[in-house]
Amino acid sequence: MPEVRDSEDRLRRIESVTDTALAHVELEDLLRELLERIRDLLDVDTAMALMNESGAGVLVPTAAVGFNQDLRVAARVPIGHGFAGSIAAKKRPVVLDQVDETTVVNAQLWRQGLRSLLGVPMLAEGHMVGVLHVGSMTERQFTDDDVHLLQVAADRIALATQATRSRTERAAATALQRSLMPSELPNLPNIDLAASYIPGGDVGVGGDWYDLFILPSGKLGIVIGDVVGSGLRAAVIMGRLRSALRAYALETCDPAVVLAKLDRKVSHFEPNAMATVSYALFDPETNTLDISLAGHPPPVYAYPGQPAVLLDADTDVPIGTHLSTAPRRTSQLAITPGAVACFYTDGLVERKDTTVDKGLHRLCGAVHTADSADVACTHILDTLLTGTEPIDDIAVAVLHRT
Repeated sequence: MPEVRDSEDRLRRIESVTDTALAHVELEDLLRELLERIRDLLDVDTAMALMNESGAGVLVPTAAVGFNQDLRVAARVPIGHGFAGSIAAKKRPVVLDQVDETTVVNAQLWRQGLRSLLGVPMLAEGHMVGVLHVGSMTERQFTDDDVHLLQVAADRIALATQATRSRTERAAATALQRSLMPSELPNLPNIDLAASYIPGGDVGVGGDWYDLFILPSGKLGIVIGDVVGSGLRAAVIMGRLRSALRAYALETCDPAVVLAKLDRKVSHFEPNAMATVSYALFDPETNTLDISLAGHPPPVYAYPGQPAVLLDADTDVPIGTHLSTAPRRTSQLAITPGAVACFYTDGLVERKDTTVDKGLHRLCGAVHTADSADVACTHILDTLLTGTEPIDDIAVAVLHRT
């Protein structure tokens, strides 16, 4: 039948267009190109894509064709409100035959003179990516075939958008994380330092970080932390925690107080964030290390001629858990000549096919006194990573007293 052949031809053209678009990098250019083709294929006057702004509960107009007004002045649409907001909330197509202030949030739609609208959700793996809608200046009865074609286009655009966003966010997270790592490690007499960061194979860039700095007192601050989650959001939170901890470290020489202040800050300003953090303060005059643990695994240390062991330290709740008002605690470790201390995130010892206890046992076997912190750090990473695939990103810092 001619109608069936026409429908199949339009479907093939939409699939062909969206397949080609997967190679694009710039999201807005990708959307505009696809919207032009969708407008031609469905013989409509306008087409618009609104993207779901994660965590904000709103749809943001991102690309449009056929409108005579700048998209930048278009209204942000709360999910659950109006035409596009209802599509996002219900995750199903909507046909609208009355376009005015009572049915749509975006005034552009009725000021443009649209009489009929068809909108569908843009879904990728069940996640609400956004809403795609088309409009006609004349009254139009959108058919089931029109709905199906637009939904096919929306689903494929959602996948392309998700892929583009992932690439962009991954690059931004990597750049942000690299910019926050110390460009060079502090220099202290008789103290040798090394550090390394390795992105996880499964999750890519996450919220792990290390930081080493000298305070006005001459003491050395050593931070190792792990923000729950991965990607750009985790990297952003990591940057905030790093900056806040440095600021609190200038106010007090007690690591437990520093972490208590950090916890208070995160609990108030970042209620959905959580992280494990180890903060240690090395005093070059007494050669002692004061350390406080916020849900973080304790360091492994080795003295010359002795096997490495986990520090028997008090561990308090992670940052941002809102679980306890008990005072945080500080433990102390003597750093004798030749001693090595290894600070790490759990990605170093966690594996899919074994327990964390076995990973910690392997780590203790890999930490030993060496000629330098670099040699010790390299040996630790070689031993723990050879023949295995880490499931999370990894941060490691090594202190060696020469």
